[in-house]
Amino acid sequence: MASHTFDNSYARLPDRFYARLPPTPVAAPRLIKLNRPLAHQLGLDPDMLASPEGVDMLAGNRVAEGSEPIALAYAGHQFGNFVPQLGDGRAILLGEVVDLGGVRRDIQLKGAGPTPFSRRGDGRAALGPVLREYIISEAMAALGIPTTRSLAAVLTGDPVYRETVLPGAVLTRVASSHIRVGTFQFFAARSDTEGLKLLADHVIARHYPDASTYKELYERVIARQAELVAKWLLVGFIHGVMNTDNVSIAGETIDYGPCAFMDAFNPATVFSSIDQYGRYAYGKQPEIAGWNMARFGETLLPLLSEDREAALAQANEALSTFSDRFSTAWQAGLGRKIGLFTEREGDAELTQALLKILTDHGTDYTLAFRRLGEGDARGLFEEPADFDAWSARWRERLALEPQDEAARRAAMRLANPAYIPRNHRVEAAITAAVEHEDFTPFEELNAVLAKPFEEQPAFAAYAEPPGPEQRVFRTFCGT
Repeated sequence: MASHTFDNSYARLPDRFYARLPPTPVAAPRLIKLNRPLAHQLGLDPDMLASPEGVDMLAGNRVAEGSEPIALAYAGHQFGNFVPQLGDGRAILLGEVVDLGGVRRDIQLKGAGPTPFSRRGDGRAALGPVLREYIISEAMAALGIPTTRSLAAVLTGDPVYRETVLPGAVLTRVASSHIRVGTFQFFAARSDTEGLKLLADHVIARHYPDASTYKELYERVIARQAELVAKWLLVGFIHGVMNTDNVSIAGETIDYGPCAFMDAFNPATVFSSIDQYGRYAYGKQPEIAGWNMARFGETLLPLLSEDREAALAQANEALSTFSDRFSTAWQAGLGRKIGLFTEREGDAELTQALLKILTDHGTDYTLAFRRLGEGDARGLFEEPADFDAWSARWRERLALEPQDEAARRAAMRLANPAYIPRNHRVEAAITAAVEHEDFTPFEELNAVLAKPFEEQPAFAAYAEPPGPEQRVFRTFCGT
């Protein structure tokens, strides 16, 4: 990473937006994984990044020329409770690059040492959470879901102390930006209208240049969030910690902590060990996303109008679009998953009826839709009477579609992945790496997940749900 690579627009904002400090050096950095295709896309030299000098940069031992390391300030609602100051407690933004597609991207080290926002934490990351974020963020990208990306994972040679002693690691994360709903809340909590305006203008210039008003900014963020959460649900993804400080203004999935993918379909599914009351259950994610967007709207009120009633009216008008935007994206996606590419009355009821059957029978969500497209979903049901009745209705509806069967099956394959980061596979890869320094399962899993919609006969087992002894019921935050 050379000086000409960086163009650090966020670091040109006033000092109260961040703290300036370098990463804390580590003892013995060792490269675990470098995402070479992503490096090329960013206009970076992967061979340089893999060199000792490059690994030093990825570990935080060397600051690249042109980098302006900063830890970002933000606030947030955590499980509904507002915390006025959070901030990057273990992440440091190295700077911004403009990639080959002309898109500005942040490059951030996660686990780079303590910052003024660490709140007595050590600022470090353990190897397991780093590998989890690498696997799942890259899988989400391959699934076509907006997400932060993982450029590299590095072992530090230093232990981190949690419930037990664990190997330390640093993740290099790439994002369209790291600006969150909580970033706006940070300034709103301080009644810093000037800071809010500077931040909103920065976001418009960077992410929504077609927004000519702050209301239009709000509407565009709402639209991206509604569509993003619909995409999560369509692949069975559960974020696990949808706090406002984990909501990207750019509309990307960010902060992969206790996230997981659902096996048996059930809207009440929760994996996160810290979500004791199911606030962020699979089926509650649209509602919570709308709640988060309401909190974002509250921060924009001083920018929408000097008259509070007029500002509230604008905010509520924008917020009222969330539900329809989500429903439209969700129903269209479900339609594609069952091979419907035109819209007819009764389609929503048809897809919801299938989801109820999957819930009642505890059927694997990913496998059911994949096999539906292949014509052999019936075998997933020990007592298939419910499915048979639904299937007869479905086939009547398919007869009204313009595609022939071959075209429909090909389209359904592109809407229904064969491979997702199943929790037991992710845990097995992490365990092998952490306990035995065996990264082979990690590498193999990443390779399979890079082509989620393709048949991979040599890795067919990766498409299968867990056996009774393999099931993962709890996932844990990476702090």
